[in-house]
Amino acid sequence: MGRSDGTDSARDAERPQHAGTGTGRRGAWGVIAVVLLIGVHLVRGGTGASGADGPPQPLAAAAPDGIRAGLAALAPVPVPAPLPASPPVRVRVPAVRIDAPLTEVGVDADGWIEAPPPEDDRLAGWFTGAVTPGERGTAVVVGHVDTPNGRAVFYDLGALAKGHRVEIVRRDGTTAVFTVYGVEVVPKEGFPAERVYGDSGVPELRLITCGGTFTEEGGYAGNVVVSARLVEVRRPSTT
Repeated sequence: MGRSDGTDSARDAERPQHAGTGTGRRGAWGVIAVVLLIGVHLVRGGTGASGADGPPQPLAAAAPDGIRAGLAALAPVPVPAPLPASPPVRVRVPAVRIDAPLTEVGVDADGWIEAPPPEDDRLAGWFTGAVTPGERGTAVVVGHVDTPNGRAVFYDLGALAKGHRVEIVRRDGTTAVFTVYGVEVVPKEGFPAERVYGDSGVPELRLITCGGTFTEEGGYAGNVVVSARLVEVRRPSTT
């Protein structure tokens, strides 16, 4: 998600034969590897309305070695049992004041992951080709960093740090709470898809937007990737 003319999202180095929707997608790393081989291009073009300084970027220490250290630090933390499938409806990241509704995004006929509509810059998207947040595997939520109108929903994503919490409200009434263990900028060219999207065997979450250098072509050269692991499940009160 960069500055947008509203035309792109995330693209794949190999066009998939199908997007991997439905129950067959769960735990299917092969589907995600094909669909997301070069990362999330989300939006490019636009006017640079968000200002000369640009969005906050993660500290270099956050990745990739820092991510491995962050994951190791989480090892003693008990991981709740994976949840059954339930589509997410809202994402909250209190540390950077994100509280946004979620829409479903898939893959278009050209092999690009659809971005949330650029005209609604406060809307984020759950990628339906991956698991729902809280299931075993890696769930993926994307959002614009900016649009021609200015800052968008994930503008401050790069300011997150290890230990921050991400809350995903699900349609079944549960809230899946994740702890951040890594924040990094990865290049769109040579995107490390297996490391970012691979199934670690436990419920994980990736929040992704555009980041890094803003290029002369009118887009960002990289993606900000926030990696988080499920640490708590909040269930609706029965009283």
